[in-house]
Amino acid sequence: MGRRPLCQRRAFCEGQHPAFSTRDRGLVANVSGTGISLVKTGSVGELVLNRPLTHNAISRAMWRKIPALLGEAQSDPNLRSLIVHGGEAAAFSAGANIAELSAMADDPAAAQAFFHDMSIALETLVAFPKPVIARIKGPCIGAGMALAMACDIRIAAKDARFGVTPAKLGLVYPLADTRRLVALIGPARAKDLIFSARLIGADEALRLGLIEHIVGKAELAAFTRNYVHKLGERSAHTQNAMKTMINTLCDHDPVLALQSRDVFVESFSGKDFHEGFAAFAQKRNPDFS
Repeated sequence: MGRRPLCQRRAFCEGQHPAFSTRDRGLVANVSGTGISLVKTGSVGELVLNRPLTHNAISRAMWRKIPALLGEAQSDPNLRSLIVHGGEAAAFSAGANIAELSAMADDPAAAQAFFHDMSIALETLVAFPKPVIARIKGPCIGAGMALAMACDIRIAAKDARFGVTPAKLGLVYPLADTRRLVALIGPARAKDLIFSARLIGADEALRLGLIEHIVGKAELAAFTRNYVHKLGERSAHTQNAMKTMINTLCDHDPVLALQSRDVFVESFSGKDFHEGFAAFAQKRNPDFS
């Protein structure tokens, strides 16, 4: 009898780990629906994650939908800026989808397809020609961090928590996301967050340079909207041209990015990945020794 996929075990899909919750691991349970939409109000667009029951897990279907939504936003000549946020959920995004990640165990083709869709979505967001603002409350972990870092500016509520957590599961963070993290906070601090997989609060995130503004949770939406309205009073030509210039300065080597994909895919067949998920299913700390 073959080994059952990890996601078929009820304890894995729904159980809470004694050391940290599913949100702290950058993982949440699976639900149906794409859970992401574009809302346009005047000159402001909003890319809204809407999976509150899963703390805005980012599924492959959501990654695949993002480029089309951004294309729709870009085609609107009246739109001056874009806000990315978690809607009514308590989290910006608690991370990736448990069922999808577990299904990639020992399946390089599935892992490669997931990597492709996620990468295309994030690179499309980075290349969006107008200012993109991440409005963050609650957990912003793993894939949620990747989404936030692909934005131009990050505004966070005081209750926000941030983490890059692949070391809790024996996985590898993609090169492009790691590059953006290093660009924001520097190599040593990036290593600290990745090696330890620790979560940090908004105050520390501001001090490190991971976010640009911190406000009270009740003021977050109004502060962000006021911020983008002020951007709308400035030269769109300057903003768009300078965004392209700065992104060019921070650009990465596509060959290295391709090599990173291979490392990302291979990690799903590694013993650390199996131990990390087994520990999660059994509600214990992983043993990577």
